[in-house]
Amino acid sequence: MRVSEFWRLMDEEFSPSYSRVLARDLVLAGVGGNTASEALRAGFDPKEIWHEVCKMQDVPPSRWLGRDVAPKS
Repeated sequence: MRVSEFWRLMDEEFSPSYSRVLARDLVLAGVGGNTASEALRAGFDPKEIWHEVCKMQDVPPSRWLGRDVAPKS
């Protein structure tokens, strides 16, 4: 997963403004006790960080891949 995909998923699930708050303030035990922003800077896999955020925020696994996007016709 690319960092841009991480932010797209964060924004879709939590809204663009709240996703930044979560990334800055939510401490994630699964990535060394870092926040998502710190973990990204430290080089952790964005997918691993995303899954940790999902677990901490009780996001149902059915939404861990993001929203289904209809193909353009």
